[in-house]
Amino acid sequence: MTFRDRLPLRPGTARAVTAAAFSLACAEMIRSGLYLSYLGQSTLAQDALGITPSVVGLAWALHIGADTVMRGPAGLLIARYGLRPVMIAGAGLSLLALALLPAAHAAWALLLIAALHGVGFSAAWPGAMNLTADSTTDGVQGRALTAVSMVILPFIGLGYFLFGTLRGAPLQSVYLLSLGVLGLSLLAAFLLPARAVRGPAREVMNAGARREVLRRLRPLLPAALMQTVTLSLFGQVLFRVTDELNLTYWTMIAILVTGGAAAFGSLPFIGKVADRGRATLTLTAGFGLIALGMAGIALLPPTWALFPLAALVGLGFAGVQPGWGALVTRTLPEPQRPAAWGVLMTLENIGTAVGPLLGTLAFVQLGARGPFALGALLALLATVFYVLFRHAFPPAQRTDAPVTGAGEVTS
Repeated sequence: MTFRDRLPLRPGTARAVTAAAFSLACAEMIRSGLYLSYLGQSTLAQDALGITPSVVGLAWALHIGADTVMRGPAGLLIARYGLRPVMIAGAGLSLLALALLPAAHAAWALLLIAALHGVGFSAAWPGAMNLTADSTTDGVQGRALTAVSMVILPFIGLGYFLFGTLRGAPLQSVYLLSLGVLGLSLLAAFLLPARAVRGPAREVMNAGARREVLRRLRPLLPAALMQTVTLSLFGQVLFRVTDELNLTYWTMIAILVTGGAAAFGSLPFIGKVADRGRATLTLTAGFGLIALGMAGIALLPPTWALFPLAALVGLGFAGVQPGWGALVTRTLPEPQRPAAWGVLMTLENIGTAVGPLLGTLAFVQLGARGPFALGALLALLATVFYVLFRHAFPPAQRTDAPVTGAGEVTS
């Protein structure tokens, strides 16, 4: 067995997956940095554009809303016209939207730009995830999808902190940087395959195909929404929770690092379990551990107890991520997977948008224990869902050995 045979990607697909991940990473870096960090904090930019921080907040909401609404249609377009043209069109629209930024001297202009940017961005995640699933050898889809998602996360943070350090820079400098990075995203899209990597060619869905897709999607929909809400509860209250718990900044960082280390350290083993036919088990156990850990934190224990509880939550997340990826890839029908995945990611994005709001409301009503208690309840509901509806998902076909001799990427 050669080294290439041990790789999770099928022969000839590594370049395409790398290009899709790079295109997505560049796009995420710019949108998180520009809206969440630079425009919201830079008085120079706000004065130049004639806007206020509240307008920037509304622009971000419209951007996320447009992205959410268009993910389903983006998946349909990928299924009908292929990956490369749709992702090129999406990256091109994002670049065009931000190219109009210097002309935005009123609130309505920035809102329009943000919405157009969201429409362009909507193809990035469905395209990258579907390509990764298509390009991965049987039996490792959960780990591969988790790995690509994990690669993107640092770029989101990089964009936020990099653009934060530039908040004193003039708009023109940040504008040129944004265009340059989105230009790289567009160039990477040209390296993507035009058609499916493997399996039957993507086809336009007739009535029968649509019914089949909806039948398979139904058991996935509640969990898709529930899990992203659970994962995003602390987006706007983390530091307020830190203050109320009388934790220092570095203590909170150490607790988060403990949870992250537990997740990353256990991910290879748990991911292998998920990919070898136990996706529903790892999801159920993962959400159970999250519920148990968050319930423990909601009791506001001594500081030392937060570290093992954070590790418990980290282990739970290590089960959720690869388990969900493996379950989705084996549940969605391959010929219509891009369209189905677009619908699924629409719900996931809604959960991501709603989670911080629910976390804030829980904090206002119950204090520091509120978001953790709500997170424990939601994770428990997700656990019960997977237990009750585990038979609604198709059984896994175990494929422990890597597949060789697979087809190349069609370019």
